[in-house]
Amino acid sequence: MKPLAHGTYTMIAGVVYLALITNVLLVISCLPFVLLLVTTDPARSWPLLAAAAPFCAPGVSAAFATFREFSRNGVTPARAFLAGWLATWRRAFLLGGAATAVVVVLIVDLRFFADSGLSVVIVPVLAVLTVLVGAVTLVSLVAISDVPGARFLDVIRASLYLCVRRWYLTVVSLLVIGTQVALFASMPAIALGLTAAPALYFAWANSRYTLRPVLSIDEVPALAPGRS
Repeated sequence: MKPLAHGTYTMIAGVVYLALITNVLLVISCLPFVLLLVTTDPARSWPLLAAAAPFCAPGVSAAFATFREFSRNGVTPARAFLAGWLATWRRAFLLGGAATAVVVVLIVDLRFFADSGLSVVIVPVLAVLTVLVGAVTLVSLVAISDVPGARFLDVIRASLYLCVRRWYLTVVSLLVIGTQVALFASMPAIALGLTAAPALYFAWANSRYTLRPVLSIDEVPALAPGRS
């Protein structure tokens, strides 16, 4: 059995370093939300969680930008994360705030209609809409991380269309994120310290493939400023 080449060890070390640094920076950028999750009962503190949730969106978009820059140019993770956060935080925060507001309204409506005679019809529709909002938000954050100057409505429109059109990819991304959420609920230290970056990387790669019709590495993206 031949020993691994030096380049292979270097690559493995780089990937591990990328995951660890991204995990640390992601937790720092989402610290208010994480602290509320760890120290409070979400069933009672959900208004505070909803208020803190939009502040996590810039950290997620920065993590996506880190994956892109590291895979393209080998930029150090800390530098790429900071650059990605500065480039995307406004649009990511706006997207996170809008998505949080819509999800809160949908969940409140879902609980309101859960015991009514119309629950058989309304509850599944509201549940599907909630999942769709989450999927569009995820793909939109990937688009923003790749094209920070893209117009907000163009990003939402393209993400919504491609999420539905390539639903099989959307389902896989949501399953990965759902698994990460479940792991956080049972083992938060493992979820935050080890698996957050790999889960987000998988969701980023999958969502970026979803966005291939409007994103291109070698060409001007269709979402670039000035394009409709």
